[in-house]
Amino acid sequence: MVPPPGMFPRSYHSQHPQPMATYTYETIPQKEGEEPRRFEVQQSMKDEPLKVCPETGAPVRRVITGGCGTIFHGTSIMAMNSKGSRGR
Repeated sequence: MVPPPGMFPRSYHSQHPQPMATYTYETIPQKEGEEPRRFEVQQSMKDEPLKVCPETGAPVRRVITGGCGTIFHGTSIMAMNSKGSRGR
């Protein structure tokens, strides 16, 4: 949970920077048969997407990836704490 603005003094934010998001980019091939090159960059969510590769200057596009979902298997905490599951 993120505290509302103004809850912490300004000095708190300078000592506790927010984590940066990691974005995947790939170069846009300029010649036929050229393979795109993928790379990751840590950026603030407020930053504009990159337009060129920082290493080569080639044009790039941001790639939407699946991220990391969490899947739980087995009995849930809610089911274990319900009255019907006691004594089983």
